[in-house]
Amino acid sequence: MTGKPFDLAKTRILVTNDDGIDAPGIKILEKAARKLSRDVWVVAPETEQSAVAHGLTIRRPLRIRRVDERRYAVDGTPTDAVLLAIGQLLKDDKPTLCLSGVNRGANLGDDVTYSGTVAAAMEATLLGVPAIAFSQVFTKRDTVHWKTAEKYVPIVARKLAALGWVENVLINVNFPDRTPDKVRGIKAAAQGRHKIGDELIENQDPRGQRYYWIGVMRQSEPDRVGTDLHATTSGWIAVTPLHLDLTHGPTLARMASTLT
Repeated sequence: MTGKPFDLAKTRILVTNDDGIDAPGIKILEKAARKLSRDVWVVAPETEQSAVAHGLTIRRPLRIRRVDERRYAVDGTPTDAVLLAIGQLLKDDKPTLCLSGVNRGANLGDDVTYSGTVAAAMEATLLGVPAIAFSQVFTKRDTVHWKTAEKYVPIVARKLAALGWVENVLINVNFPDRTPDKVRGIKAAAQGRHKIGDELIENQDPRGQRYYWIGVMRQSEPDRVGTDLHATTSGWIAVTPLHLDLTHGPTLARMASTLT
């Protein structure tokens, strides 16, 4: 199956993220979106919501704050922001494309199950709006190559729009930790394995109560060719289609033939 290409100039673009309405990455993404279309709306969390995954706020009311013309902040998760954008703010003329990011840090491999950036794109996809999640890989926190994302977001978006993709699929894009002139190109890549939280740091607070920090050590396989990890480590922009249906076909078939 192939998706239907679409004309970016005619799209209504929703821009969102998980780093918050004032994050540098969303400013880059908004600027890039305005190069693609004149009809751009920004609806993002009020504050940073990293690693909240596909969290939805259901035990308290949500509020929307108008920041500027076509720019709104939601005091909730990335999923909340997209849901309110599509279901309330833009309900009479829904967006035709959602761009999420640009995240400050990678969303590679198993990161996608924790990522608010990817979850925002997932929510848009669930609501019938094609979506792309963008993330900028970095190694040193004080050296994030935002210029790489700034240059390549429009390029990647145009290529993907010309290609198109099917329903229930979102696109996850990761820019390598390199300056724009060092990027080797764009590569389609499978989701690799990349697990955070291997290191649990134990300590005590001033009252003697034990607490834990989830550390940053990761298990990863950057050398497995064909994955998003290998692509970005090698200097490529990794483009990974993610399917919303998590059903494992072979296991389902085996169970169907034996569980009667």
